[in-house]
Amino acid sequence: MKKYYENISNFLCDYAPLLVFFISYKTNNTENPLLTATIHLIITTSIALVISYILTKKIAKTALFSGLLLAIFGSLTVILKDETFIKMKPTIINFIFSIILFYGYFSSKPFLSYILGSQIKISNKAWITLSWRWAWFFLFLAFLNEIIWRSFSTDFWVQFKVFGMMPISLIFTASQIPFMMREMNKKL
Repeated sequence: MKKYYENISNFLCDYAPLLVFFISYKTNNTENPLLTATIHLIITTSIALVISYILTKKIAKTALFSGLLLAIFGSLTVILKDETFIKMKPTIINFIFSIILFYGYFSSKPFLSYILGSQIKISNKAWITLSWRWAWFFLFLAFLNEIIWRSFSTDFWVQFKVFGMMPISLIFTASQIPFMMREMNKKL
C-alpha cells in the first residue's frame, strides 16, 4: 500500500500540475493565458505537495525545491504580469541541478545516489559516472529551454515544456538503463 501511495504522490507532483498548466493555457480566453495557467500551476503544485505529504508523510526534496522555485518565479510572473519569469524557471532549475551534480562529481560525492540510492544498488564509482552524465543533461535542458523561450512564441514554448522536455527526459533516462543494469549486476 505504501508503494501505491508513493506512485500517486509522484504522479501528483510530477504530472498533474503540468497537465493542469497545459489545459488551462489552451482553454482559457483571457488576454494572457500564460498568466492564468501559471496561477493554476502554482495552486495545483501546492495542492499536490500537500496531498503527497498526507499520503506518504514526506515530500521529495526535488519536488519541494521545484515547488519553491515555482512559487517564486510564478508569483513574479503573476504580480509583474511578465511571462519571462515562468519561462526562465526550467532553465534555473535545470542549471542548479547541473551545478549540484557537477560539484558532486568533482568532489566525489554522488548526490544522485541520495535521491535514487534506495532503489538502485550500484557502486559509488557508477553513481559518480551517472552524476556526470546527468549534470551534462541538465545543463543541456537549461540551454535548450533558453533557446526555445527566447526564439519562439509562447505557445510553442508551452508545448515544448509539456511535450518536449518530458520525452527528452524519458529518452535520456532510458539511455542510462543499460549502464545501470550492468552496474547493478556487478553488485550481485
